[in-house]
Amino acid sequence: MFRADAAHTYDDRCLSWNYDAQTVSVWTMDGCLKHVRFACSATALKQLTQHRKGESDLVLRDGKWFLIATCEVPEAERYEPKDWIGVDRGISNTTSDADNHCGRRLDRYRRWQARKKAEIQAEKTRSAVQLLKKRARRESRHATHTNHRISKTVVAVAQRTERGIALEQLGGIRERVTVRRDQRARRSFFCCRRCGLAGPADVVAGVNVRDRARSAWVFVNMPPLVPA
Repeated sequence: MFRADAAHTYDDRCLSWNYDAQTVSVWTMDGCLKHVRFACSATALKQLTQHRKGESDLVLRDGKWFLIATCEVPEAERYEPKDWIGVDRGISNTTSDADNHCGRRLDRYRRWQARKKAEIQAEKTRSAVQLLKKRARRESRHATHTNHRISKTVVAVAQRTERGIALEQLGGIRERVTVRRDQRARRSFFCCRRCGLAGPADVVAGVNVRDRARSAWVFVNMPPLVPA
């Protein structure tokens, strides 16, 4: 017995792929289902063709069927970074290159979802509870997709320029930062009282992260000390 939303695992003995026609043939309890169409992006299809290996999972989510394939992608060639890109994380993800990857659309989407969920929750019915769970999963997938697109853009720039990526350390930020929450989320301008450095706060933060990465990398590559 399986739950209605459980995943079923297939290997190459009971599931075969036809990449050119974008179809699969699946063995079931009622026989073989042949030439079942599947949809994916051109990039995913290329990855499937070149690197698919091992088992695949058939999953039912929110009334839709997903076939999750295992791909063994070779590790990318490593390189010594010539410099670093500092990334200040927040609603507005800003790099030391002053590239702004804004997440405000995601923030607006979350506020819209919160209003809708409040309306549904007020109904206090069993179907409302199920709908709330469905909306929560949809919101989580949307946030993951948005963050994935932003991270891929930053990684592509780093690879093209042969630089490493340094991220802001957010651990303990609640104890270290004392300004209001709205100011932490939407910093606009920064001016150092000591040296006079001024500019967009997120860009200055990204530059500081980059400079710290440069300093740390020097110590990482320092030859070991030989005792006298």
